Amino acid sequence: MLIEFSLSNFRSFRERQTISMVAAPRLRKTECLLKPDLDGESFPNLLKVAAIYGPNASGKSGLMMGINVLQSMVNRPPQVGEQVLPAMPFRFDKNLSNEPSRFEVHFIAKKCRYQFNLALTKERIIEERLVAYPSGEETLYYDRTYINGIDSYRFGPKLEGGETVHDAWKMLTAPQALFLTQAVANSNEELNQLRIPMKWLQRDFSVLDDDEMDRWGQLVQTVGITSPKIGENVSKYLQELDVPVTEIKFKNENDDDFKIEYDSGLTEKQRKIVESVRRPKKTTLTHTTKLGAAEFDLSEESKGTRNLIGFYMPWAMSDDHVVLVDEFDSSLHPEIVVALVRKFLEKDGKGQLIFTTHDTHIMDSKLLRRDQIWLTERTNSGATRIRSVYDFAGRETEDVEKRYFEGYYRSLPKINGESSEVKKVKREKKVNLESN
Repeated sequence: MLIEFSLSNFRSFRERQTISMVAAPRLRKTECLLKPDLDGESFPNLLKVAAIYGPNASGKSGLMMGINVLQSMVNRPPQVGEQVLPAMPFRFDKNLSNEPSRFEVHFIAKKCRYQFNLALTKERIIEERLVAYPSGEETLYYDRTYINGIDSYRFGPKLEGGETVHDAWKMLTAPQALFLTQAVANSNEELNQLRIPMKWLQRDFSVLDDDEMDRWGQLVQTVGITSPKIGENVSKYLQELDVPVTEIKFKNENDDDFKIEYDSGLTEKQRKIVESVRRPKKTTLTHTTKLGAAEFDLSEESKGTRNLIGFYMPWAMSDDHVVLVDEFDSSLHPEIVVALVRKFLEKDGKGQLIFTTHDTHIMDSKLLRRDQIWLTERTNSGATRIRSVYDFAGRETEDVEKRYFEGYYRSLPKINGESSEVKKVKREKKVNLESN
């Protein structure tokens, strides 16, 4: 479960900005809440869903990209060769051009809280830190800092392995690799302290954009070839969203000339897996109307339908998974987005959904609490500021959508100095005054 994520000096994020999934006190709509599953610790409720609004170029996608960078670094092989790291300093402040991009994530895995910090430049890791909170007690596992040309390490007294093992891990860690991944790669199965948080960072959340939706769609097709049940589940899922697909069939194309280039070090089993993923596939969807049924190739389907198919796998895993979607409303009808959010809130699992959107239909639906609606704003210096509606004075029952378009929360595009909606409100007020 995600508690909060912070970043600074990354793309449009100059100063440290944080999105928190910790629920505000005394707000209603308890169906929007998750009770953290922690051993020996009392902790506030967390939010199931968060929606992020803001003008174009205000930092919404940058936030998602920052989360993706953190995960990609944890998934990077420990024996990585020399390459440019994904640091992207804030460009409008030259004093920050050589400073590291910083990321911090708080999360819950296996009934324990963790905090992971990472700072990196394009050349190397500058800082890396992992802290656990068993029974609520802050426990340092390790702290790595690049100072005066060398990596300086500090190990907590409760870190498994012992001094000899810690020294070996330290010596094996390259400047561009995480100590976390190197230590786990060189640990036996009995050493789980670092493996548990690393697995959460690697596997327990997914960041989706259009490209990722396409890749997940490819995975649905690959799995569907060997598991016919997938086709049944996907068609049922689409029908629930008013997409009249009654059957989906997956099969490999008969391409005798199909060949792939693969690493000679792959085993035969690994080679077959790579081939199954990359081999051209044919997906046929049967649409049924009162006039009868007709088959359509996946390429004939709308972008919205293809996005929904790509979203199926993360959706199916979301009972205990954090799913982050950039531009959730892309090619989807507002009512479908509302339906997906409502269904997510009705789930019994421990999953969380975080998405960026321009569609204020979610605000109008009254599904979400004020602390679940987040707003990005671009300052005069080009930096992103992110706040929730809860940070603004207001009543729980207020019309959030109306106040948003009135400019009360700011976070609207400015056209000739004012947002178009603010101008509209002023024109309506002027007309009312003149008519009176």
